[in-house]
Amino acid sequence: MHQYKITHNGPISGFIPYCIGRVWIRIFGWDVIGQVPHGGKFVLVGAPHTSNWDFPFTLATLYIFRLKISWMGKDTLFKKPFGKIMRWLGGIPIDRSNEHGVVDQIVKQFSESQKLVVTIAPSGTRKKRDYWKSGFYWIAYNAQVPILCGYLDYGRKKACLGLSFVPTGDIKKDMDRIRRFYVGIRGKNPELTTRIQLLDER
Repeated sequence: MHQYKITHNGPISGFIPYCIGRVWIRIFGWDVIGQVPHGGKFVLVGAPHTSNWDFPFTLATLYIFRLKISWMGKDTLFKKPFGKIMRWLGGIPIDRSNEHGVVDQIVKQFSESQKLVVTIAPSGTRKKRDYWKSGFYWIAYNAQVPILCGYLDYGRKKACLGLSFVPTGDIKKDMDRIRRFYVGIRGKNPELTTRIQLLDER
């Protein structure tokens, strides 16, 4: 079992959310461990994603680490009257018709931001899929920012932000590191866990 010391290197999200996160974790008898990369820019990967319960536990964990995250959404969600609210909640509008694609749009956001944490669930859904989506990898690689791997282990009641590295472009080698990190981690519904593999590895 990996053990990490909690450190707060991300954007401060506030004392009240931190307390809410601590109360939630304590009520359910969980532990939170880990650390976040220095610099304030990284792609946060959450796995395995198998249940709606992942959301409140993830939110509580992020509150404890005092991380303000961003997420990707269709640009239509950011039109009036909800556009400002969506951005306040950390949303990044994505134009899926853009010829440069989603990856390039997020890479551009990283280049223009002093601090940015984009969270992605590579399985893309709570249902079991054949592969992880590779967007998280290419965003981090092209932006040259770390991938931070996080998990919710329902078997041991642990939430962790642990493995962190800047991808090298050697997909197989980098994904092997990620696979080793997630060995033994059990989601809420293990039968819905998507295997950790990218189509790009084939």
